[in-house]
Amino acid sequence: MKDIVIRRERPEDRFAVENLVRESFWNVYRPGCLEHFVLHRLREDPAFVPELDFVMEQDGRLIGQNMFMRAHIEADDGRQVPIMTMGPICIANDLKRQGYGKMLLDYSLEQAAALGCGALCFEGNILFYGKSGFTYARDFGIRYHDLPAGADDSFFLCRELVPGYLAGVTGVYGPPEGYFAADRESEAFDALFPPKEKKKLPGQLL
Repeated sequence: MKDIVIRRERPEDRFAVENLVRESFWNVYRPGCLEHFVLHRLREDPAFVPELDFVMEQDGRLIGQNMFMRAHIEADDGRQVPIMTMGPICIANDLKRQGYGKMLLDYSLEQAAALGCGALCFEGNILFYGKSGFTYARDFGIRYHDLPAGADDSFFLCRELVPGYLAGVTGVYGPPEGYFAADRESEAFDALFPPKEKKKLPGQLL
C-alpha cells in the first residue's frame, strides 16, 4: 500500500467524496442508497466533528473516507455520557477487502482518541470491525434506541478508546438526528449525480 495519504476533507473534495460514497453503497442495503445524502447533511449538523472528517488518497486518487459525529448515552442513572459515532465510512469498490478500510479505520480511531473521544458506538459488521477492537455494545450494557427486547442487536457495536470509560455505565444510545434522511429529499439530491439503476437484490435490508 504505497503512496497512501489520509488527510482532512477540504470543501473542494465534497462532491467527489459524496460520489465515492454513492458508488460504494449503491444497491447494497436497499435499491439505490441514501448514504451520500446522509453524508451531505451531516456536514451541517451541530454534532459533526470537522477535525475527524477524513479522506484517503492513493497517488492523488480519492479512495476512501470516514467521518465522526458527537453523540451520547442516556445512562440509566440519569447522566448523559458523551461519546462519538462514525460513518458513513467507505473504500472504493475496486480496493475493498485489501486492507485499506482497516488502515483508514485504525487511523481514524487514533485521531478520535487523541481528540478526547472516550468511546464510540455505531452500526456495523462485527466480522470487520472486530478486527479493530470493537465488540457488541450489549457487552457494555449499552442498548440501541427503540429496539424491542430480545431483538437482534448484533449490528450495534462499541469500543472504548479510553480504557474503563464506560465502567459502571448502562443505558440507551440513539444516533444523531442527522442520520435519519428523508427519501423524498434524497431523490432530489441524487439527481445531481450521474444516473444509476436501482436494483432489488438478495441480502438487502430494505
